[in-house]
Amino acid sequence: MPAVIRVLPALAGAVLFLAACGTEKAAPGAERTEGAQKLPVSAESLCPGDFALGRFGAASASPAPAPTPSGTPRSLPVPSAGGPGEDGLKITGLYAWGAGSECASADYSAAFELTNQGTEKATYTVTFGFLSASGGSVDNVERTVEAVAPGATVKDVVAMSAMAAAHPPEVTGVQVIKVRSVPAAEASSASGPCPASGVHVYADQGDAAMGLRVVGLHLVNCGTDTYQLNGYPGLELLDEDHEKVDGVRILHGTDAISPAAGGDGSPRPLTLRPGQSARTTLAWRNTTQAGDPVNAPYVRVRPKPGAAPVTVVPELDLGTTGKLGVGPWEMDESSSG
Repeated sequence: MPAVIRVLPALAGAVLFLAACGTEKAAPGAERTEGAQKLPVSAESLCPGDFALGRFGAASASPAPAPTPSGTPRSLPVPSAGGPGEDGLKITGLYAWGAGSECASADYSAAFELTNQGTEKATYTVTFGFLSASGGSVDNVERTVEAVAPGATVKDVVAMSAMAAAHPPEVTGVQVIKVRSVPAAEASSASGPCPASGVHVYADQGDAAMGLRVVGLHLVNCGTDTYQLNGYPGLELLDEDHEKVDGVRILHGTDAISPAAGGDGSPRPLTLRPGQSARTTLAWRNTTQAGDPVNAPYVRVRPKPGAAPVTVVPELDLGTTGKLGVGPWEMDESSSG
């Protein structure tokens, strides 16, 4: 069950309509508690300026007046959230920014604490839903918190960007929609520091139509040497508890899933120079008939035999089909180099 925090009373005054679901990464200075050590919080990546989380203040136990334009966000009242849930996440506050505030890129912020209850360092992606007074969704925002050590607690903030609307909905609550975590050593990346493997591996947003799902897997040679590929990536499907999913056939080629999936070429050797990219395709159908549907949020990808694994999160909703097609690696012609 999603953990929901309600905020009363409803907000008054001018507010802004929120943009489509976005993705954010935790600020490098996000507060972390490891043993007795605490590092300062920085919300600079959420709202450029000279403020920090400490200026948000604590949530008040009594109703707060409607937020008005100001240089700092107004704390809105929330009930006690208790301890963290099974996923180690706890929402601790919801804040409204005035239309004339320093934070031109956000109208609402939600503070949260995330505790790594596992045994290895992990990177988390949390989807938050901001709610209207009727309980409907106003906007969803993803927040990525990187490399949280076992037993460590991170305090951070997720913010919503906005654009003007004539009759915007009022935000009165926030909930956790889903939490995904991968071992920090296996976290995917599209850019940034080059991993020890010398390649970035990541999944794109994919496409879905009439029950057909297609997701692209991408590999970028970010190292200084050439990188050899030949054939198909190795795949291991994992469920929400990171347990191996059995009973799903991984097919070489996607034609058995759909001729329109575009991943049914012949495998051939590839040599990627530094800066060049390759791609392949995952394809499946989410048809549900007799039996229990299979959902596999995580896929561990080995680009070639012996390569270090990278875990991507394509959210495979395989239904009862029991099949996943994967195409061969192909040169990404849009890559440079």
